[in-house]
Amino acid sequence: MNTKEHKDLSQLCIHSITTKPWKIEEAAKNFSEVGVRGVTVWRDALEGRNIKQTGKMLREHDLTVVSLCRGGFFPHKDVSKRRSAIDDNRKAIEEAAELGTSMLVLVCGADPSQSLEESRKQIRDGIAAIIPDASAANVKLTIEPLHPMYADTRSAINTLAQANDMAEALNSPWVGVAVDVYHLWWDPFLEKEIKRCGENGNLMAFHICDWKIPTTDMLLDRGLMGEGCIPVKQIRSWVEATGFTGFNEVEIFSNAYWKENQADFLQKIIKAYKEHS
Repeated sequence: MNTKEHKDLSQLCIHSITTKPWKIEEAAKNFSEVGVRGVTVWRDALEGRNIKQTGKMLREHDLTVVSLCRGGFFPHKDVSKRRSAIDDNRKAIEEAAELGTSMLVLVCGADPSQSLEESRKQIRDGIAAIIPDASAANVKLTIEPLHPMYADTRSAINTLAQANDMAEALNSPWVGVAVDVYHLWWDPFLEKEIKRCGENGNLMAFHICDWKIPTTDMLLDRGLMGEGCIPVKQIRSWVEATGFTGFNEVEIFSNAYWKENQADFLQKIIKAYKEHS
């Protein structure tokens, strides 16, 4: 595997949710001071703030705002709720534009009271409905497939093949896919599907962390790279073979790490990034 080692942090992005106890202003200052150059902002971090000013603040700390997370959650059996979801996604697109990022990550959603096939149809229709808004705002919509354990309520898009199929069906330069190792590492067709989305120009984001053994919480017990069983370096080599030159985005939900001193946790992230990703 001919994957270069990380010599610096110029391609390291950290999601604001990863250091959840820090306010976005604290995260910006602390990320910048250690040489991190990218941040993906979760919408909860923007509550009560002037979004445009927040984006300016992040750039003043020499941080690229890689994306806004998250839109999506399109499927509902109730038509009025589907309309509300589309309205919320339009709002998220506006927020991304105000923040100064060109990408909105979509966690697509699912409704367990209906079939997965119906939820997928509603996801496709929902994304199609907001493509004109995305185009007008210069914001790309990135479909993130989630691990099948989340197929009940979080996402009916569970493989990279499904995400690729949907992006290709929508056939828009404003729609692409995200590869998150936590959700996709198990897929025997992952290398093939990464190559496919590279060939089609659909690969827009790459998220990293690790799957701890044992995992004690399927949502809130993600590990640092090197702590578990995900072959992060191998997957990164497949991603980079497509020509992808974007950020490596550390996205960790962890009750354990959120209880730690976040400055210490940040140093652990950097060490794990350099050694295991």
